[in-house]
Amino acid sequence: MKKRNHFYFFWRGLLLPFFKIIFRMKYIGAENVPAEGAYILASNHTHAVDPIIMGMGLKRQVMFMAKEELFKNKFVGWFIRKLDAFPINRGKADTGSIKHFEKVLEEGNLMGIFIEGTRSKDGEFLPPKNGCSLIAYDTKTPVIPVCHTKIGSRLYFHYGKPLSLEDMGFDKGGAREFRNASRIIMDHIKAIREEDLASAGEKNG
Repeated sequence: MKKRNHFYFFWRGLLLPFFKIIFRMKYIGAENVPAEGAYILASNHTHAVDPIIMGMGLKRQVMFMAKEELFKNKFVGWFIRKLDAFPINRGKADTGSIKHFEKVLEEGNLMGIFIEGTRSKDGEFLPPKNGCSLIAYDTKTPVIPVCHTKIGSRLYFHYGKPLSLEDMGFDKGGAREFRNASRIIMDHIKAIREEDLASAGEKNG
């Protein structure tokens, strides 16, 4: 596992009180994320600050890919590199970034992926991309579905239970299995949202 990044945890602690005021985050299921070992957090995506908020709910550091354009600004690029983010070109198959991602997982770290590949403007789910399932299969890494949902004035961040390769329907790999695994992960994310909406409705009822 990578050595503890003190820069990451300093900024996490500094920003947490402000984010709690602004977003009123409610975290659920943090106990589903093991204290060590390689796991992929597969989440939906609606806000630019989603990577920050997702990491704030856990004691472990979460590493993310970030779009290549962010690194063109010298200060922003320096800052997010210090947070262990790394660039990816979303317009093509960026095999270099994927290989880096796989290496980080092989070292036993916790990685975050937005399974839809881009932000949803209206908060509704977008079709899942296959990058998450491909990386999970290649590195033999379990996937933890994560869903965030705006309910009233609060932002719910809910970590589901880990999905093994068997849970995702993998056997021999291949394009069909990658698509199927992506749908399975997305179905778990959707189920988490339904659970949170039902729970919030019961409390408000």
